[in-house]
Parts: sequence; C-alpha cells; structure tokens
Amino acid sequence: MLCLKVDIDNNSGFCFGVVYAIEMAEDILDEQQHLYCLGDIVHNDEEVRRLEKKGLKIINHDDLKNLRNEKVLIRAHGEPPSTYRRALENNLELIDASCPVVLKLQNRIKNSYDKEETIYIYGKHGHAEVEGLMGQTNQNAIVFQDISELDTTQLPKSITLYSQTTKSTDKFYEITNILRNAGIEVNANDTICRQVSNRDKELRDFASKYDIILFVSGTKSSNGKVLYGVCKDRNPNTYFISSEKEINPDWFATGNTVGICGATSTPMWLMENVKVKLLSL
Repeated sequence: MLCLKVDIDNNSGFCFGVVYAIEMAEDILDEQQHLYCLGDIVHNDEEVRRLEKKGLKIINHDDLKNLRNEKVLIRAHGEPPSTYRRALENNLELIDASCPVVLKLQNRIKNSYDKEETIYIYGKHGHAEVEGLMGQTNQNAIVFQDISELDTTQLPKSITLYSQTTKSTDKFYEITNILRNAGIEVNANDTICRQVSNRDKELRDFASKYDIILFVSGTKSSNGKVLYGVCKDRNPNTYFISSEKEINPDWFATGNTVGICGATSTPMWLMENVKVKLLSL
C-alpha cells in the first residue's frame, strides 16, 4: 500500500449550466424510455455513457433533419437559429437546456449584428457554443483561437470583440490589449462565465498544496484543456486522466499527497471513483 493522502477539490465538477441540462434530461428519462440529445450533453464520455444507459440518444444535425414528432434536448452549449427553424418544420419538441450565460451572449451578438458591427469571436473553431454564436450573425463573424491567426495590419479600424464563455479571462484581456496597441478601436465584451474563469485562481491555489495533481476531464472538453494547463503551470506533477482506469501507480510514492480536480464538464462521481482507486494502491 502506498498510503496516499487524497483530497478532491470541492470547487471542481459541473458548472450550473451542465447541472441544469443533466437534471432536465434525467427528469424526462424517468418519465419515458428515451430522449434525443443534439450533440454530447456534456464533453465527458463517462457521463454520456451513464446517461445513454438510462435512454439518452445522442444525435447530430444530419440526424435531426430526418427526425419527426420527437422530444430533443438542446444542451448547455446552445444552438443557432437554424436548429429552432428545423424543429418547427419537423414538429419536434425542443427541451431547451441552453445555459443562461450562453443565451445572454447570443442575444448580445445578435444585437451587435443587427447594428452592423464588425464582430470577432475569441473561441474554438467548430465548438458547439461557437457554432451557435456564429448562427446569430448568419456566419458573418470572424472566429479565432489565437491572436496569431489575425493580421493586425489588415484588420478593420474598429471591431466588436466577444469571447466564448469558457475561454481564459487573462487571455481575452491580453488579446484586447494587443489589438488596441496595434491602433485598432476595440469594443471589448467580456462574456466569459465567472463560474468558469474564477476556477483559474481556485485551481492554482489547490494545485500548489499537493505533491501530485490528477486532473480528470474528457478529452473533448475545451474548458478541461485550459484548466489542466492552469494546474500544470502551478504544479508540474499534474496528470490528465479521463477515468480511474488511466491511473499509473508509477506516478506515486509512499505517503504522497494527491489532489483530484476537474473541468466544468467532469462529474463528481467520476472524481470520487478516482479517489477510491488511489486509496486502493
């Protein structure tokens, strides 16, 4: 036995938007045998598999075109207007679990678009939330993941800048300053979810308290990649795992202190499984 001392970060786990979507799905699945969900309800394969066993059926937009007279859950990431039009055409009942923070952002971008502002979005190309945001602009906004994608000498003199809700606050303001220093007038809209962004500081504090950190997250989670980087910067002995099955006993020595934390898409039950596994080593 390695006799590890193991703690779980109480601030890790689902954000309120994901909790809302999953609770809504479970309530419906308790009443009926199945429920369709447009895209993974959360970017965590373990949680998706748990809900699929209860009857959740994950579909994509191509599947949606052929679906009729069914209930379909809209996950926390939100959807573009075209999805709602499709639902009307196909007599689909949408169970809208879009995160309120995302919906507010969609509305702000739509207002900017209606005012004919030049819109740039700091976000991940192809991400579900970003696709929903682009839909508010009829695909006319510019999305970039890193400032290096933009040629500041060729940008308009004035732009309106938004951010995907799960991006780094520090990075957003760094980008804003770079653009302004290049002589561009930037109407910067900090639309990052504070429940997500506040975890940066919380995780830095948490990661510094332990010999080893296990960061638990699905590989599809953008938020997970960002927060893993935060932990790794503070504590080089940080390992990314998706479940307890990926734990390598060679990472640990007798008496190590181990901190377990995760993304906003990581269920608490999964982190608890990791703790149980560690205590058995």
